[in-house]
Amino acid sequence: MQKFPMTAPGLQRLEEELRNLKTVERQAIIRAIAEARSHGDLSENAEYHAARERQSFIEGRIQELEEIVAAAEVIDPSTLSGSHVKFGAHVKLVDEETEKEATYQIVGVYEADIKIARLSISSPLAKALIGKKVGETVSVPAPGGDRSYEILEIRFG
Repeated sequence: MQKFPMTAPGLQRLEEELRNLKTVERQAIIRAIAEARSHGDLSENAEYHAARERQSFIEGRIQELEEIVAAAEVIDPSTLSGSHVKFGAHVKLVDEETEKEATYQIVGVYEADIKIARLSISSPLAKALIGKKVGETVSVPAPGGDRSYEILEIRFG
């Protein structure tokens, strides 16, 4: 079985979503299906078909989350150190063209969320950063042409 690197908070968020789907969402959809059935003819019952579709989505997501959680390999970034970018690192960058600074944490694929500066280890930017040191420049292909970033700071934990 393939293991997925993940931080403890990332695993915790997935486990909370799984728990919510199993205990809250699953029960709500069962009630919605029962309610729709009580309205009679199921062949033309849009509520029933919508509830069944939602149930299918929930069950699929539960199965997906169970597989991810079972294969998670928790890595604690606070135990890591070094001068090179690796999984769990918080990396401060500056876009060499716009001079805009940003800080990202490199995390597992299933916990990535760019809105909260969590960058997937499989993203082009993270792949370019891995193994680099402060002061080095990386070039990343982007839709508008390659972007260059200089690494300003690397920290763990």
